Amino acid sequence: MDCKENPAAEEIYARIPHRPPFLWVDRIVSLGKDEIETEKEIPNDLDIFAGHYPEHPLMPGVLLCEAAFQTGAILMSEVVSLDSGAERKVPVLTRIVSAKFKREVHPGDTIRMQVKVTDSVGSAWFMKGKVLVRGKVAVRVEFACMLT
Repeated sequence: MDCKENPAAEEIYARIPHRPPFLWVDRIVSLGKDEIETEKEIPNDLDIFAGHYPEHPLMPGVLLCEAAFQTGAILMSEVVSLDSGAERKVPVLTRIVSAKFKREVHPGDTIRMQVKVTDSVGSAWFMKGKVLVRGKVAVRVEFACMLT
């Protein structure tokens, strides 16, 4: 995905350093002071599906979590930039508290990530995230990030 193919990519690229093929957010749906919602369309032709249950392709749970982590990083980057007016720092995952996998995600699905800040201490941010597919929770994850 580049900015010519997807104008929403520019606003994501401005907030986090992730790029294809390891960018798991296509667009920002809503962005507030302590919560964010994003979406990602899961391509049918992802190379991963050739080896991750080839007869019944599934999106790996770790990548669904990564989509939530990147969503949280976008939120952090935006809030810190607005609050300080300073140059953007890079949000880095520091802790996964828990992850629960509820539903499968398949090629062609669109996932929606919802992330909320639960606490912040210094440069550490604690968040809860959900990844939804077809309107239902696929993953719940609690995690922490720091700005470096």
